[in-house]
Amino acid sequence: MALRDMTPPESAGPLPAATVPLDPGDRDRLLGGAHHDPHALLGAHPVPGGTLFRALRPNARSVSVLVDGMRNRLISEGGGLFSAVLPCPDIPSYTLLVAYDDGEQEVQDPYRFLPSLGELDLHLIREGRHEQLWTALGAEPMTHQGVAGTRFTVWAPNAQGVRVAGDFTYWDGTQYPMRSLGASGVWELFLPGIGEGTRYKFEITSRHGHRFLKADPMARCAEVPPDTASVVVAAPEYAWGDAEWMAHRGDTPVHEAPFSVYEVHLPSWRPGLGYRELAAELPAYAKEMGFTHLELMPVAAHPFSGSWGYQVTSYYAPTPRLGSPDDFRYFVDACHRAGLGVIMDWVPAHFPKDDWALARFDGEPLYEPGDDRRAEHPDWGTYEFDFGRTEVRNFLVANAVYWCQEFHIDGLRVDAVASMLYLDYSRDSGQWTPNVFGGREDLDAVAFLQEMNATVYRRCPGVVTIAEESTAWDGVTRPTDGGGLGFGLKWNMGWMHDSLQYVQKEPVHRKYHHHEMTFSMVYAYSENYVLPISHDEVVHGKQALVSKMPGDWWQRRAGHRAYLGWMWAHPGKQLLFMGQEFAQGGEWSEQDGPEWWLLDPEYCAQGDHRGVRDLVRDLNTVYRDTPALWQRDTDPGGFRWVLCDAAEDNVFAFLRYDAGGTPLLAVSNFSPVVRHDYRVWVPEEVPAWQEALNTDDARYGGGGVAVGAPGALKPEDGSLRLTLPPLATVWLAPVR
Repeated sequence: MALRDMTPPESAGPLPAATVPLDPGDRDRLLGGAHHDPHALLGAHPVPGGTLFRALRPNARSVSVLVDGMRNRLISEGGGLFSAVLPCPDIPSYTLLVAYDDGEQEVQDPYRFLPSLGELDLHLIREGRHEQLWTALGAEPMTHQGVAGTRFTVWAPNAQGVRVAGDFTYWDGTQYPMRSLGASGVWELFLPGIGEGTRYKFEITSRHGHRFLKADPMARCAEVPPDTASVVVAAPEYAWGDAEWMAHRGDTPVHEAPFSVYEVHLPSWRPGLGYRELAAELPAYAKEMGFTHLELMPVAAHPFSGSWGYQVTSYYAPTPRLGSPDDFRYFVDACHRAGLGVIMDWVPAHFPKDDWALARFDGEPLYEPGDDRRAEHPDWGTYEFDFGRTEVRNFLVANAVYWCQEFHIDGLRVDAVASMLYLDYSRDSGQWTPNVFGGREDLDAVAFLQEMNATVYRRCPGVVTIAEESTAWDGVTRPTDGGGLGFGLKWNMGWMHDSLQYVQKEPVHRKYHHHEMTFSMVYAYSENYVLPISHDEVVHGKQALVSKMPGDWWQRRAGHRAYLGWMWAHPGKQLLFMGQEFAQGGEWSEQDGPEWWLLDPEYCAQGDHRGVRDLVRDLNTVYRDTPALWQRDTDPGGFRWVLCDAAEDNVFAFLRYDAGGTPLLAVSNFSPVVRHDYRVWVPEEVPAWQEALNTDDARYGGGGVAVGAPGALKPEDGSLRLTLPPLATVWLAPVR
């Protein structure tokens, strides 16, 4: 409240003559931040002869109780404690008058309020079943017992005491100790007058007596790094404009729908733009390019920008580097209004060791396992979550729901699933302990993933979950009631690895690696797959996609285009990382982002990069208009090899079929020579074919070699005679 002059009025009562001294042990624990029930000591309590008032106001010159306009000064007990017994038969309505060197304030007493968290919330937290955990824990602005303020709650079961510290206490928590709410491990305090924009942390005293400040694990807003405080935000009042999108986004199962994903690192897509500026540019660009979805590299708050968001410290807060939570809602809303779904990378596999965040949160392993062999992730210098602890599972499951409900996210791509599933992941013998059955599977992680998927699909209709899982784990996309993990889609890391191995070979050597392009069809229907060319494939010396291709610049671009044509036609959905849609040659840098200057007409006079961009746009356009390319991605009957053994020619050909049996023929020539009069078998029921797309088209920067004479191509003896352009993929469709 504002400072004001509080000169004692004529009606001021006499100075109190008595108080009830605190038990020395209670006093020490209270002032030391180690008391579990400060409300039993502070506030107003009936005692023989009246009501005992006690306040904790460090650095105050005096404290008085104001009752019915009458000032009653409290006696200083030292250490910032003030108390007195007033002759009140019942506890009255009162406020505190606190005088400092620079003036006096009239404030509400936080210790006169009942707990603001209900028994149902506490029961669900104890059971690990609070699916809207963010409504119970964290900082929640509210009106409680008729007074506006903020409820602070935090789970810290091993702490001796917890206090609230913030910019309003000069980061000293002495004034505001929290009370323990029993077996739940939750601590709570309602602070009147504290509202949106307040910066805060929790000051925790461990069971060993150590004291430290921690950011709120449930904070819905955080400071911009390098600052690390949590920030109070009010309940969202954003007016969404995507009702139609939300109502119909799940009309068609994702594995039977077109799904072409543009992966983006938001801070570097156009460096310097925030959420709202990005909303004005990115959805329009992705829409014009024909993508159906954006996939955002992690947007949860993280301290180190070089982690690209994969070392999260505030799981419930969008990164403040780009704006507020409502700014992020605005961005998602803009994507939906443009007809684009939004997928978010989600990182439940590990978290960083920053001492102000989740690590050893209450002085003990809490979010991480107690066994150091299991707690430490050997690859990333981070901690892993303790998936066997109900509260930790609840924290993560509720977080998945939170992003989908509060920000209308359409999909969660779950990072590093393989590292969660295996107890021996990146560990040598002796560095891990088998499960109860003697196996290497992490049964707790399996149960967590099943619970997360089942909960998200139940609570958030139309959302898809996607696993980045790099092994042959059985049933990643099988429903949980059938023993699967329950994901909707899985990244096909095998396809990515094998196909990139093939195209990086010189064409003369590709015949020895032909199987690397065909092997994916052996297991193509074992899961619901996404074909990813993600950020991981264009960093750390792996080179950009076009730079992986052998040959001169023309051949590299041609190989790049041919590969994309192969990828878009292959069974499975597809994902392409930003910058690869126009064949930038440099590796991605999070400081610089895509090399947009390559599209400048002055630089790109011959259409080198613009041509590749135009191809990607046309690939997406033809893809969306051709159900054969997406409708039966998980149905073996939707695919048929035409040529899978033409290793000497570096040629592949296959048919895709839609639900009505209409085919599309895809032919890829990964050799740098034109193949004339090349015979390709086609089904008899199609009397004539026409070119639907040719990656060698001159407008894409190709040589302009057509597969045949203009007009319809008619089979002879059950086959087409084609001219195959060099380093190119062609799509042919029935003449309608």
